[in-house]
Amino acid sequence: MKATVSALRDRLRTQLADLKMPGALEAIDGILHQVDGGQLSPPAAMVALLDAQIGLRNSRRLQTAMRSSRLPAIKTLADFDFTFQPSVKRDQIDSLHSLGFLDRRENIILLGPPGVGKTHLALSLAVATVESGRRVYYATLAELIASLEEAQQAGTLQHRLKTLGFSTLMIVDEIGYLPISRTGAMLFFQVMARRYERASTILTSNKTFEEWGEIFGDEVMAAALIDRLLHHCHIVNIRGNSYRLRHHADLRSALRGAPAKPKEKGGREAPAS
Repeated sequence: MKATVSALRDRLRTQLADLKMPGALEAIDGILHQVDGGQLSPPAAMVALLDAQIGLRNSRRLQTAMRSSRLPAIKTLADFDFTFQPSVKRDQIDSLHSLGFLDRRENIILLGPPGVGKTHLALSLAVATVESGRRVYYATLAELIASLEEAQQAGTLQHRLKTLGFSTLMIVDEIGYLPISRTGAMLFFQVMARRYERASTILTSNKTFEEWGEIFGDEVMAAALIDRLLHHCHIVNIRGNSYRLRHHADLRSALRGAPAKPKEKGGREAPAS
């Protein structure tokens, strides 16, 4: 009987390998151990095997989608420190992460000085969107304009504009950090005009709306852009300190509090042990 059971288990492993089910194949030994211990019934074991395979498949799909979205980092809402940024309304952010704004084709604009968490929140929304099975595209404003100018020079601008319109969510990061040309500003306006009331866009900026005319080099175009963006929009205005500066301050405090190294004769520091 033992030999028969062993043979059946080997056959099951072979079948899972033939069916290209690595998730189930990786989990099978642990699941069979639970069956032997009476912790799982045979039907529950079958469910567990399929769950393992589905979990791996979904994980791979998510990783592929993350790469195609060009996200610079994986940030989640759970990692955001609301206690450090009390100006951020937790209820508003939680509501946005339900992703209803995508169905309504609404925009989100995150405003605030550098380092306060604008990009973190934008990326956490991007991750949630990807996990829901929808397409995301991320770029800084400088990267987006560079790609548009390259497409214009290559004669493929219309195709590029059409491609950028496919994403359910576009994130345009760091508006106001680097100067842009008038041509670049006009190209960016075309992207936003195409996405207007068709798809959602998240923008982050360290500048107020009053300063956008200077950023884009044209007050009239900036006003037209802001008008479209704000028509269906959620504004998150973050007023607080920089996370990066806090990290530097913590590091300086730690260094000041570190015990001094003993010195050898002659005033030199003793070598570290």
